[in-house]
Amino acid sequence: MTDLPTPSAPRLAVLGTGVMGETVLAGALASGWRPDDVVATVRRPERADELAARHGGRTTRDNAEAVRGAGGVVVAVKPKDVGALLAEVHDAVGEGTVVVSVVVGLPTAFYEERLPAGTAVVRVMPNTPSVVGAGVSAVSGGSAADDDDVALVERLLTSTGLVVRVAEKDQDAVGALSGSGPAYVFYVIDALAEAGVLLGLTRATALELATATVHGAATMLRETGEHPAIARERVSSPGGTTVAALRRLDAGGVRAAFLDALEAARDRSAELAAALADAPAPRAGTEGAGS
Repeated sequence: MTDLPTPSAPRLAVLGTGVMGETVLAGALASGWRPDDVVATVRRPERADELAARHGGRTTRDNAEAVRGAGGVVVAVKPKDVGALLAEVHDAVGEGTVVVSVVVGLPTAFYEERLPAGTAVVRVMPNTPSVVGAGVSAVSGGSAADDDDVALVERLLTSTGLVVRVAEKDQDAVGALSGSGPAYVFYVIDALAEAGVLLGLTRATALELATATVHGAATMLRETGEHPAIARERVSSPGGTTVAALRRLDAGGVRAAFLDALEAARDRSAELAAALADAPAPRAGTEGAGS
C-alpha cells in the first residue's frame, strides 16, 4: 500500500487541471491531503494563479517533476493525450506509486503497458456533479492494484460524492449510465421547462420548477430507498393526470430511447478506447497535457 502523504514531498501529483482534475485536487485537500503534499500540472501561468488562489498547493509545467517522488499520480487529461503523457513520465514513476485514471474509456491495461512493470493502476469513472460534492465515481483496480490501493483512491474521492467499486468490465456501462447521465438529466430538465413554457409559464418559473422537481424526486428516492416504480405508482391515481402523461411518454418510446442512448454511449466508449490502443506509442519527451 502507498504511504499517506508526508510533508516532505509532493505525495500526490495531479496531471491535468481541467474540470475533473481540479475536482480531484479539491477533493484530496478536503479528504486530508495538505496543500504542500499536492502538486498539479498546468500549461498557463494564469491557471496556476487560479489554482493557488482557490486551493493553495503547488503547480508546475513539468509533468515528470510532478510525478517524481509522488505516491499517487492522477491522470486527468484528454484521452488522446494520455499516451504522450505516460511516455513523458514513465521514468519518473517510482516503485509503489498508484496511478489513478479519471480519463473516459481507457482501460487499466492501456496504462500498465506504458508504465513500469508492476505499477498499480486504478480506473475511475467520475461525473460532473462531483464538482459540487454530489457526484458518482466508480472505481476499478488493475491487475497490480490491491485492496489498499483501491481504498486509497476511494479516500481521495470521498468528498466528491458517492464512490462505488465495480468490475472493470462494467466501466463502459457505468460511463454510459452515470458518467454521461448528468447530460441526460439536463436534457430532461430542459425538456420539462420548455414544455412548461408552452403551457404558459414564464421561462424562469418553468426552469425553477423543473430543476427543483428533479432534485426533489431524486432526493426522495435516495432517502427512502424506495424503488422508482413504486414511488411512481404512489403519485399515479387511476384515470388521473399523471397516468395520462405517463401513457404518452410510453407511447413516445421514452424507455426504449434511454436504452438506445446508453448502448450508443457504451459502444462509443469502447470504440474510442480501441482506436487509442491501436495508435503507435509516442516517444518519451512529448509534452504532456495540463490546463
